[in-house]
Amino acid sequence: TSGGNIVLTAVSGEQKITTSGGNLVIDNVKGKLKGVTSGGNIQVKNSDDKIELSTSGGNIEANNCTGNIKLSTSGGSINLVSLDGDIDAVTSGGNVKGNDIKGELDAHTSGGNINLSDLACSVNTGTSGGNVYVAIKEPGKFIKIKNSGGRIELQIPAGKGYDLDLSGDKIKTDNLTNFSGKSSEDELNGTINGGGTKVTANASSGRITLTIK
Repeated sequence: TSGGNIVLTAVSGEQKITTSGGNLVIDNVKGKLKGVTSGGNIQVKNSDDKIELSTSGGNIEANNCTGNIKLSTSGGSINLVSLDGDIDAVTSGGNVKGNDIKGELDAHTSGGNINLSDLACSVNTGTSGGNVYVAIKEPGKFIKIKNSGGRIELQIPAGKGYDLDLSGDKIKTDNLTNFSGKSSEDELNGTINGGGTKVTANASSGRITLTIK
């Protein structure tokens, strides 16, 4: 369609949907899905397998989906809830919010804030302009956070092993026990509980707060 909305419900197989201006609404779709809108919002839920969705200006919301999920918007925000799989979410200007995510998450924005909580996954995330908050419930293989100017707040569970590599304008830690390595005001390198999940955080001129609980 050149301008209208597309609603796709309870279908399986291979789907390709495109609109120049409308919204995409997807529910209970299984298989290989590719959807594009030039200006509208995207909502996808209860779907699985291979999902690739993009919009040039709208917001994206994904809820209760599994599989290989790729989401991109040039200007809107992204909201991720209850996802499991290989997830790639990118926006050029909006915020990224995520909750209850398993598998492997790659989430980036060029200008907005990032707020990710209740994560049981490997995570690679970053922003060039906003602040980053990440709360890990169950760490995966790696945690990688990059911020060019704003602050980074990272919360990780206690009792696990970590390899830490943190750098920023100032680093604040809470409950740093069984640590072995080097610690200064702007750098933290070493291991917790003998090492494990690789934790890399670079805040450039921003501050990093690491909480272990």
